[in-house]
Amino acid sequence: MEPRTTWRVHDRAMGRILHPTQGKFSRAYHVPTASILSRRLGAKPMPSVRFLTAAMSSTEQSPSPPLPNRSAEVRRDAIFDRWVLISPARARRPSDFKSHSPASSSSSASGNPNPKPSCAFCAGREGECAPEIFRVPPSSSADWKIRVIENLYPALRRDAEPPDPSDGLAAAGTGRCAVTGFGFHDVVIETPDHSVHLPDLSPEEVGEVLLAYKQRIFQLARLGSIKYVQVFKNYGASAGASMAHSHSQIMGLTLVPPLVSSRLDSMKKFYDMTGKCSLCEVQSEDILVCDTVHFFAIVPFAASYPFEVWIVPRDHTAHFHEIDHEKAVDLGGLLKLVLQKLSKQLNDPPYNLIIQTAPFDLSTSCTPYTHWFLQILPHLNVIGGFEIGTGCFINPVFPEDAAKNQKVDKGRNDYRKTFSADVGSKLVQTILNN
Repeated sequence: MEPRTTWRVHDRAMGRILHPTQGKFSRAYHVPTASILSRRLGAKPMPSVRFLTAAMSSTEQSPSPPLPNRSAEVRRDAIFDRWVLISPARARRPSDFKSHSPASSSSSASGNPNPKPSCAFCAGREGECAPEIFRVPPSSSADWKIRVIENLYPALRRDAEPPDPSDGLAAAGTGRCAVTGFGFHDVVIETPDHSVHLPDLSPEEVGEVLLAYKQRIFQLARLGSIKYVQVFKNYGASAGASMAHSHSQIMGLTLVPPLVSSRLDSMKKFYDMTGKCSLCEVQSEDILVCDTVHFFAIVPFAASYPFEVWIVPRDHTAHFHEIDHEKAVDLGGLLKLVLQKLSKQLNDPPYNLIIQTAPFDLSTSCTPYTHWFLQILPHLNVIGGFEIGTGCFINPVFPEDAAKNQKVDKGRNDYRKTFSADVGSKLVQTILNN
C-alpha cells in the first residue's frame, strides 16, 4: 500500500511544492499561483497559498530554525513556592525533545510477533481483578465503559482502623510519628479495550472518566476520616505505570500532604499581596497552549518539567469534584487535544497526569485564593541529585518556547489545511505536466 502523504498549506501568494521520494524531498517545483492549480484540478479558485512541505508521516517535520541564544534564568513558581532553573544550554531546541522510549511501545513487547493484547483490566476478565466499586453505565451486567475497582496491591488499607487524629499530634513533639496506614487506593479502568488509550477516546468519553473521578471523590468525602483525595494517572513504565491498559488511580488520605499545604500557603501569599487568585491571573498569550469555553491550557511560567502543561478552569473553583457534566466534556476535549499533541510532537512520552485540588475541610476564608487545576508532566529528562537535594528543578526548555511548540489551533479557520495523498498526487502531477 502506498504510504500516506500529506501536504501542508501556508498563506503566501507564491511558493513551492516539494515532491517526496521514498520519504525524502528530492525536487522542488515552483507554483505560479494557487488559482491556476485550482482550475486545472477542476476545483473552485483558492486563496493564494504556498505548499510548503510534504511529510510521509505525522511525526516527520521540516527542521526547526535555531532558537536564539538565551541566557539561563532562575524563575519562581508562585503556585508551589519553589525555584526553577531554566537552562537552555543543557538542550538544543524544543523539537529535539522527543521520547526515546515511547510509552506505548512497552505494551506491544512480547515473544509473539502478533500478540493479541489482553490483561486483567480487559473486558471478559473482570473476575481476575480486585472487587469492583462501581461501573459506568451502572446498570450494565456485561458491557461496560469504565470500571472503578479496589487496587489489588494497595498502598493503604481500607480494612485498617482509622487513626485517631490526636495520635499524630501527641507524637509530633517526640520526633518520631507513626499512625495507622488506613486509607483508600482505587483504580479507574478507563476503557474495556486494551489497545485504546485516554486520548483515543472522544471528548464525551474522556468527560465520563472525569465524572467517574468525581463520583468516587464524593463517596470518599462522605467518610469523615478522609481529608484529601489524590487523582493521578501514570502513563508509561518510567512514569510509574505497572499496567499498559489505560487506567488511573485514586487515593484517599487521612492527612493533607505537605505539597498540598505548601501550594495553598503559596497561593495565600499571592492573594495577601495582590488581592487576586494566582491561577486566575496566570493566563498569558506567550505561554498559552489552547483554550476553550471553560478551560485554558498553559505551559507554566516556571515549569519544572520540559513541556509541562497545566489545564486551569476559567471559573474560580476550589474543588475538582464540583465539576458538572458540561464542563467535564469541555475539559475532556481539551485534555484529549493536549495529550494528542504531546504524543505527536514528543514521540508518545511517558507522563504523569495529576489533579491538584483542595482538602475537603477547606475553610471558607481560603476559597478566594484556592483554585484547582490539572497537571501533565512529560518524562523527558532525568531527575538527579541536584533536584532531590535542593527541591529546585532544572528545565532545559524555556516555557514560552514549549508553549509555541505545543500550541493547539482548535477549530481555527485559516489557510493551513491538510490534503490526503490522492489530492497531493494530483497537485504534483499538475506541476509535472506544466
